[in-house]
Amino acid sequence: MAIQKFIDHLTYEKQYSPNTITAYHKDLTDFAEFYQEQYQTDQINKATYTQIRPWIINLIDKGIVNRSVNRKISTLKSYYNFLRKIGEIKSSPLDKHIPLKAPKKLQVPFSTKEIEQVVDMLQAQDDFEGVRDKLIIELFYATGIRRSELIHIKHQDVSLSNKTIKVLGKRKKERYIPLLPTIIETIKQYSVLRNQEFPELGSPYLFLTKKGVKMYETLVYRIVNNYFSKASSKVKKSPHILRHSFATHLLNEGADLNAVKELLGHSSLAATQVYTHQSVSQLAKIHKQSHPRNKK
Repeated sequence: MAIQKFIDHLTYEKQYSPNTITAYHKDLTDFAEFYQEQYQTDQINKATYTQIRPWIINLIDKGIVNRSVNRKISTLKSYYNFLRKIGEIKSSPLDKHIPLKAPKKLQVPFSTKEIEQVVDMLQAQDDFEGVRDKLIIELFYATGIRRSELIHIKHQDVSLSNKTIKVLGKRKKERYIPLLPTIIETIKQYSVLRNQEFPELGSPYLFLTKKGVKMYETLVYRIVNNYFSKASSKVKKSPHILRHSFATHLLNEGADLNAVKELLGHSSLAATQVYTHQSVSQLAKIHKQSHPRNKK
């Protein structure tokens, strides 16, 4: 079936993450089910834009926000572009589709004060789980890595002599990130406790649960959310917000945009530029405080 060909393409050629592939598969399956119900056929390859529009309207009627509707349409558009590429269709029914208007999603980073409060909370931790949590939060903020990247870090990826960590990013692209001296000390402390806790365990992964198995994304989210709930009133308190804070704070301190792009593992500057709104606001504040005309 063409949908499976497309999923295989994303998995083996594009090397998308399992979460992304799951989302694509669900979007296509949902559309296929709607199409079957509406038109009594599962031949979605032959769908026209006129037939797709009722599906879009149905999504909106369900109360799904425009941003999410656009993402689902984007999945379908990618699918038809793939079919055109392999010669199964001549043109995509979504070629002339105009995305729905959606408000820009503003990610509010943690302040340096909020991060310092959490780090201070963690300083007193001296057991395996406490030091592990401390390292997770410090590593997120000091390197800007993604949650999925963190849980896949192996012992061999950390070089204390070179003061770097190797990260396997999207599409299995490797990058090396420098480690701060404080992070190196926490890694050493954690490694000692990890070996004491699981002396006979041969897991290659750096981060383990209290049961000695590889960390998973939900647990990492809970750890970050738990600590920042004690220091921040922000609605969203997640590993991604720590990544966002890393980028924003670097740019606020004058870091080069291209350097931040490389540290984050972005493939283009456009992806990194979403973090610059905070830098611009910081520049505006400095400008207002320092400009001679404003002082008058």
